[in-house]
Amino acid sequence: MSKTEIDRLTAEFYGAFDNRDGKAADVDRIRRLMLPQGVVVCTAPTFTAHSVEEFVVPRERLLSGGRLVEFSEWETSEETRIEGDLASRFGTYRKSGVLDGKPYGGEGTKTLQFVRTPDGWRISAFSWFDRS
Repeated sequence: MSKTEIDRLTAEFYGAFDNRDGKAADVDRIRRLMLPQGVVVCTAPTFTAHSVEEFVVPRERLLSGGRLVEFSEWETSEETRIEGDLASRFGTYRKSGVLDGKPYGGEGTKTLQFVRTPDGWRISAFSWFDRS
């Protein structure tokens, strides 16, 4: 397993939320990138834990319903550790868009856990917190 594969999966993950220039966000991609039993946790501003479906469904509505447009997220730094069939990535990110007609943005930290399955590498869990 090379770090290149983890880099690619991470870029696909962040790209799933992109709806800039009128293109449709592909939030369904999260279902393909994650294990169906995966866990999604947000620690701030409010602690919440989600299943993959509980995370994806409201974001599909938000990014396709016109409330959040010209949105993208991107990684700004990362540290990746790979050990056999496990990988962990800890990184910072920024986000930008227009929410309900007003500029929207911020930054935070995400950690993604990857496992090698018989079908290839998948995200088993990710957690994040927004600093702003």
